[in-house]
Amino acid sequence: MKTTAYKSISKTTLAIAVYAFALITSNMKAQDSYRIKTGVLTETTSKLTRYEVNEQNVAQFQKALTAYVRASISSKENIMAEAFYEQDKTNVLWLIERWNGKNQLENFSKKTEAKALQSLTEKLKTATKTYYVKDLEPLTKEQWRRTSKKEDNQLVIMLFVDGKKGTEQNFKDTYHVAMPQFRSEPGVVTYQLSEIEGDETQFVTYEKFRSNDAFQYHLNFPPIKPVIEYLETSIKKPPFQNGIHNLIEFAPLTRE
Repeated sequence: MKTTAYKSISKTTLAIAVYAFALITSNMKAQDSYRIKTGVLTETTSKLTRYEVNEQNVAQFQKALTAYVRASISSKENIMAEAFYEQDKTNVLWLIERWNGKNQLENFSKKTEAKALQSLTEKLKTATKTYYVKDLEPLTKEQWRRTSKKEDNQLVIMLFVDGKKGTEQNFKDTYHVAMPQFRSEPGVVTYQLSEIEGDETQFVTYEKFRSNDAFQYHLNFPPIKPVIEYLETSIKKPPFQNGIHNLIEFAPLTRE
């Protein structure tokens, strides 16, 4: 009888274990499915690369960057990829990209377009600077792929912020409150705050507006006041306007 009872308990325990395993597996698959659909992955790799190119090589470099961006966004592992030149310094180019993980980015670096860009960078002895960033209030892939409309006069601004030590959490908390309101503005296409890896006091914002009028509306939008107050009082090297980069997109130039 003891043996029979033991077998009965064992079968029950086994059934419970199988059910629990199936439930856990189902939940994991559901989470993976959600992450794939939304494009928000815990291992997202976000990378900004600045290139300073000799004037005579700008067109050639833009061509290589355009090919890189187009190949990137055709990859299912890519979240976003865009290339710009600076409005006031056209030989300074930026590549902004996000991937589902470092391995995915490394795998893409073996592609023809990535090798061509790297080869050209080395050949022209191009000065580069790379920033890996952690996105705060991260966007989904679908949100990153939103574009301006054909009739828009797009304005893209990137702002680098170096806060005073001990004020960084205040900056993040301020943006945490304001971000949903910024993103709900009718003239905003994309708005992202990121923390630069390796220095907890350094941040960068990426702001894409449909027009200069939309940007002016943003500057007068009440929720921005606490952000401006921080930028005017709590950064290491004021004025904060020195950290602004006005960017002109040249790839992929996709529009609604």
